Amino acid sequence: MSQSPLRRRFVMTLAAPMVAVVLAGCAATGAAPVSLEAEKAALQKRAQTYWDLSRVNDSVAAWPYEDVSKGQSMTLEGYIKRGGITYDAVEVRGVRSIEGDEAVLDVWMRYSLPLLRLKNQEGVVQDKWRKIDGVWHHVLRRSANFPDSKN
Repeated sequence: MSQSPLRRRFVMTLAAPMVAVVLAGCAATGAAPVSLEAEKAALQKRAQTYWDLSRVNDSVAAWPYEDVSKGQSMTLEGYIKRGGITYDAVEVRGVRSIEGDEAVLDVWMRYSLPLLRLKNQEGVVQDKWRKIDGVWHHVLRRSANFPDSKN
């Protein structure tokens, strides 16, 4: 069964602009907006992966998670040499806040400072993260040996 040329032209006249509008809408948004809960879950998962790598002292694998890896302020070699703290256990307990491209997570850790002969220290730190090019990165503290903690 074929359509009449008049009917086909009428359908194409209406359908073509509709398809163009739909495609333009998809291109303009790029991707569906992510809900805050989904954003928090993804951030918490990424943070736990980062802290798991830090706990097993895999600095090379943890490096791409650091915000300093995206700039010129530190090299991988400098990052590896900083050391000074060992983590016995780390648990990302939740996302405290997300404001734009900045986030703060609550992270419980049991750690040791071998150079100071301090063992089995525990605390919950407010861990800062920054979104760079749509991906969350850990913000390296100035001094990893003395994290701001609350027991």
